[in-house]
Amino acid sequence: MKLLLGSVLALSIVAPASAQLAPPNDAGLTFGHVHLNVRDVEVHKKLWVEQFGGVVVQKGPLVAVKLPGMLIALREAAPSGGSEGTVMDHFGFKVRDLAAALQAWRAAGYQVGREFIGSEGFPNAYLFGPDDLKIELQEDKALPVKASAYHLHFLLADYAQLRDWYVDTFGLTPRKRGTIVTTADAPGMNLSFATSAKPTVGTKGRTIDHIGFEIANLEAFCRKLESRGVKFDVPFRNVPAIGLNIAYITDPSGVYIELTEGYNKY
Repeated sequence: MKLLLGSVLALSIVAPASAQLAPPNDAGLTFGHVHLNVRDVEVHKKLWVEQFGGVVVQKGPLVAVKLPGMLIALREAAPSGGSEGTVMDHFGFKVRDLAAALQAWRAAGYQVGREFIGSEGFPNAYLFGPDDLKIELQEDKALPVKASAYHLHFLLADYAQLRDWYVDTFGLTPRKRGTIVTTADAPGMNLSFATSAKPTVGTKGRTIDHIGFEIANLEAFCRKLESRGVKFDVPFRNVPAIGLNIAYITDPSGVYIELTEGYNKY
């Protein structure tokens, strides 16, 4: 049985800006955020603002950068390792001008990895940033903004089974993305699943610590998960200091997932 998600959100925000998360679909689902463990929050704030056109927002102790389709939350903590080698190998953006993006990335002192034609026939490239963070870019010359959230890429042996778990648990829409057969869509984000030549591990403690979905009536949603036997790492709770209801679970591959209610008012 597919479970329904959504976002009914009420927060105050330190920087004036409209909500950047995609509107929820008919099932009530929208993608929320990725949460990074970083050694220096100021370095990452500068990176996401200057390189991707993000807007820094804050509620209490929680610092995030708002981008079209997602937020990137930042926790100052030395990661136990980079994103490569985990199931959550990287996340990706569409950019309007790939050549300009790569030039700016190199000028900032960061490494550009492989440049190639991606699965959908457009120029792509990998970026490597602070804290061994891996990012993929895909050019879209019609994009109306500098950069927009596009995909999460999961690498593991049982990738098809994991795709099906996300479709069933969160009501995602399965589809083929270019030559990648096993993907699924949430509003604002595609989740792509592929095999890995080497064993991969879970995310908690690594640079990409966890991903997040927005949920309408999170408490009721958590009860549905519990009825299906899903175990919670952190049960439903309200955190007034950051204006969120939250809960945490771990997917079958070890990817840590935060369920939130309240993020799209940041």
